[in-house]
Amino acid sequence: MKIHGEYVPVRAEVVVLDGFSAHADSTELLAWAGGAPAPRTGYVVHGEQHSSEALAARLHAELGWTAVVPREGERVLI
Repeated sequence: MKIHGEYVPVRAEVVVLDGFSAHADSTELLAWAGGAPAPRTGYVVHGEQHSSEALAARLHAELGWTAVVPREGERVLI
């Protein structure tokens, strides 16, 4: 099996299941976030730039959060 461009020995059967994902979509993430108190600022740090920006916009519009997508390499004091 190849992981990150390198072949890795595997002593198991590897099966690819297309159509399944362990990641929540934005609606599921909003439902989860809505159950928590709003932070002073929420940072969206996972996903492609346009998807992260869309999620940050939804967090603001639907939950009233201050949500930002930090620049690559940006450091934030929390």
